[in-house]
Amino acid sequence: MPEERQMSLSSVLDIIEGKVGDTLPPAGQCRCDSQVQRPLLDSDNPVLWLQVQRSGVFYVQKQCSNLLDQLSQLSDDMETHVSWMTSALGKFPDAVNFWLGESKAVTSMHKDHYENLYCVISGEKNFILLPPTDRPFIPYGVYQPAVYRQRDDGEFEVVDQSDCEKVPWIPLDPLDPDLERYPQYQRARPLRCSVKAGEMLYLPSLWFHHVRQTHGCIAGERETPVSGSAPSDVTM
Repeated sequence: MPEERQMSLSSVLDIIEGKVGDTLPPAGQCRCDSQVQRPLLDSDNPVLWLQVQRSGVFYVQKQCSNLLDQLSQLSDDMETHVSWMTSALGKFPDAVNFWLGESKAVTSMHKDHYENLYCVISGEKNFILLPPTDRPFIPYGVYQPAVYRQRDDGEFEVVDQSDCEKVPWIPLDPLDPDLERYPQYQRARPLRCSVKAGEMLYLPSLWFHHVRQTHGCIAGERETPVSGSAPSDVTM
């Protein structure tokens, strides 16, 4: 997992817009507090959860309705749900999320147990999509969780979370699939689509997706749970 930090939105924007260097400061210099689960907000300087990937890749995202909880200042400028989506599903979204990141921030292939409505505000998102029926061709493994941590010298190290249970994960990169190792993936039929500013993508529950973006892309996501309990991943 990437390292998580708390930073002001203005600080993140300065980095993404190139106003300051992209060297990641040590944790003690960027207001990181691992004990705070939901930081208090200053109305002029909201603090956001930030995912920091290798080489200081910045990506603002937290799938806990962070748009409403951490950026409540924007609530007067937006609808908290899309009426036709709410009507079609018969329920309001569980979460409304905000995404902002660099072009190097890539989301590996996975699936969600939610009906997703993805709205791009600025920039472009590029999706690789596979239907649930392609599940037999998509490799799964079970791995020990780990997290990136920045050392005092600024470099990152991988720290195993040995006290956590192993989790299922897809080891395949759909941009460059290793067909010698995963020959069954040749039978998959991935779809590719680009979602530009002002466009929305409906992503049904359990569809596999891999996501890239243009630099500084801003997007919102509404997650609505499917009826019944969410099934667990099954390895094959």
